[in-house]
Amino acid sequence: MGDERGREPRDDRRGDVAPDPEATRVFTRGGSGTADDPYGAPGAQPVRGPVVERTRTFTREDPGGGPDPAEDGFGGDMPERGRRGRRGRRSRPAAPDRPRRRVRIRWIVALLLVTALALPPGTWGWVWYTARQDERPQSDAIIVLGASQYNGRPSPIFEARLRHAADLYRDGVAPVIVTVGGNLPGDNFTEAGSGRDWLVQVGVPAEQVVAVDTGNDTLQSIEAVGRVFDERQWATAVIVTDPWHSLRSRQMAQDFGIDASTSPARSGPAVIERRTQVWYITRETASLWYYWIFGSSSDISVDAA
Repeated sequence: MGDERGREPRDDRRGDVAPDPEATRVFTRGGSGTADDPYGAPGAQPVRGPVVERTRTFTREDPGGGPDPAEDGFGGDMPERGRRGRRGRRSRPAAPDRPRRRVRIRWIVALLLVTALALPPGTWGWVWYTARQDERPQSDAIIVLGASQYNGRPSPIFEARLRHAADLYRDGVAPVIVTVGGNLPGDNFTEAGSGRDWLVQVGVPAEQVVAVDTGNDTLQSIEAVGRVFDERQWATAVIVTDPWHSLRSRQMAQDFGIDASTSPARSGPAVIERRTQVWYITRETASLWYYWIFGSSSDISVDAA
């Protein structure tokens, strides 16, 4: 009949079987257990101990900052991946401050525009201010800038300059008067020669007048006078010209090493009518900027008859 033990009925009703107390005991490490012998020395019995709470509660950290993972109570027990992630979020580079950069660019552009719009009126005012100054320091020479002449006769504008230079000479501002200016094709006289003759006729000693017959514009005339100053070792001068021409003439003279002051003529067609004065200031403002930018003269001829 065979072995009856193999046919013993099995009781599969697991709920009716009481759990083995030994199987449900909680074990803790004790002694000197290792990875190979988790229960300590050979023959050591499992020791019942309190259940160690291994549950941690994590909360979302504020993106703006927070405690360091090594100092938040978890120390080195926190998984390395978690620590890396938190550090990564904190060290992520901030997005470029584009709105603020655009504001700065707009301010720079606005400042440049304001400067560009303010410079011409500012220069216009500088020309006007210099025209109102009358500087008469003791100097080495008085420089009279030339103007139109008609067959040896100075034009009204040129004559007004020469008359003022003669007054400065008599007042003892300088011992020498320098007239300067060349001639145009077809002219028989130069501006410098016409000016010298006029001064001698009004009583200035001929030996105290130096004529520089060179230059058809302000820059050429000042350059020629600069060479004469170098030859005679002169350093200071008072420039006589129209009021509105004073600033540009002084700037050019200083560029050629002359310590120049200005004492403009206060009479003549260039200073009588208000409409003429406004035209002269505007012209000189444009000519001064032309000189600053291009380094050359841009004289605009005016009918002085």
